[in-house]
Amino acid sequence: MALDLAWIRPEPQGIYLPPADAWIDPAHAVARALVTHGHADHARGGHGQTVATAATLAIMGLRYGVMPEGGRVVDYGGSIDLDGGIRATFVPAGHVLGSAQILLERDGQRVVVTGDYKRRRDPTCAPFEVVPCDVFITEATFGLPVFRHPPIDEEIARLREALAAHPQRCVLVGAYALGKAQRLIAELRRAGHDAPIFLHGAMERMCGLYREWGIDLGDLRPVAGVAKADVMGHIVVCPPSALNDRWSRRLPDPITAMASGWMRVRQRARQRNVELPLVISDHADWDELTATITQVNPAETWITHGREEALLRWCALHQRPARALALVGYEDEDD
Repeated sequence: MALDLAWIRPEPQGIYLPPADAWIDPAHAVARALVTHGHADHARGGHGQTVATAATLAIMGLRYGVMPEGGRVVDYGGSIDLDGGIRATFVPAGHVLGSAQILLERDGQRVVVTGDYKRRRDPTCAPFEVVPCDVFITEATFGLPVFRHPPIDEEIARLREALAAHPQRCVLVGAYALGKAQRLIAELRRAGHDAPIFLHGAMERMCGLYREWGIDLGDLRPVAGVAKADVMGHIVVCPPSALNDRWSRRLPDPITAMASGWMRVRQRARQRNVELPLVISDHADWDELTATITQVNPAETWITHGREEALLRWCALHQRPARALALVGYEDEDD
């Protein structure tokens, strides 16, 4: 049976639902926005109404000043009925705290918009759920076969080994402030690292929000005002932009590290003067992208914000109809 998808329309600014006059992750302020998660290339302020999980709305309130009265909470497994006979259900995406896939249903047809997602374990957010559908709209941030992320346990072990080998230094880890930093800390704790972890000031509020949501991050301390000697032998977490900033000069001969899926590309590590590249990503890698499409088994796959060409080719080789969407405003995060 041919799909009649006139009710959902990819636009450069986002996914538009004409019968409901609603958008998913729009790049501009709209009357009603359904938001998959709190990263800046998906979540923006100024909407008349923002529909998202409670955690995503809390993140948007912290980061963008989105007021609670402008939001509508949909819990995981919960649904909202939109105009035009469209029902939207929020399902865990496994990307960051509060992240959701959005299942759209109308007249028996099912479309899943993933936003960003990963398939690996993450103690800081609910795991991705496979949702069968007719159309699967997937990201492709790491949609090239070269991107195969190693087990996170191996990367955490490398970080701890570097720290132990240089007790007179510290390890300064650049990590995206929402999601990556908290996951890195939680994985360190899971590996038995119970020493204090020091934070750049830009990380403190988001780590505090994660704690409010029940995520145990252990002993965290602001690094501001701490003597160099007291930071020796410890881990400091900062935004990637601060890795080679003058701010880092106050630290005791830091080993510069960065936690990102892009650290698989040696040139990127060299460009940032990263001494210890840690391949830790909050996005699905190549094998996980293709495995997820196979598991979901959609009639059509729509590919967006990433390396669309290789994934399109993979779909063609596996007789899976697919198309690339020309959405704007989705960036290569310091993932």
